[in-house]
Amino acid sequence: MARLSPLMIAPPAIFAALVITFGVGMFREDPDALPSAREGQSAPPVQVTALGDKAVFADADLRDGEVKLVNFWASWCAPCRVEHPNLEALSAEGLTILGVNYKDEPGNALGFLDELGDPYAAIGADGSGRMGLDWGLYGVPETYVIDGNGQVILRFAGPLTQRAIEERLRPALAQARGN
Repeated sequence: MARLSPLMIAPPAIFAALVITFGVGMFREDPDALPSAREGQSAPPVQVTALGDKAVFADADLRDGEVKLVNFWASWCAPCRVEHPNLEALSAEGLTILGVNYKDEPGNALGFLDELGDPYAAIGADGSGRMGLDWGLYGVPETYVIDGNGQVILRFAGPLTQRAIEERLRPALAQARGN
């Protein structure tokens, strides 16, 4: 009787494990969404420094009874440039957007806002990346919907496109407002 070598069994077993892993990933509720441990929890503390002469926000601003967005961005980030007109439009609608300039040179960040406009009600710099780490940031841009009590309702990784605004952001804003 022929004996099976472990080296003969290993490749099919590894292949089967990969198929199962990919299958589970494909059949998640939203296979494109990155999981967030922050949704449903209180927003982590705000740890920013001033960016030029822009108004700075603090932790209490996240818990002032108003729904708002916290948007992490950087001047060196091409997708941030793509989403910027959508942030301007949301700001023009009256939505409060708080900006966190992530690991950026202050002069470059201020130049970015001078060139494209400033949709932020207040802004702070996270030069060390500490706040981004505490918030579970994967990269920029990344936007959080915060309810009036400072609870994270949605974390959206990537640029806010029109589709993302309609399909993900607006429902989360309605939930944050209790609608």
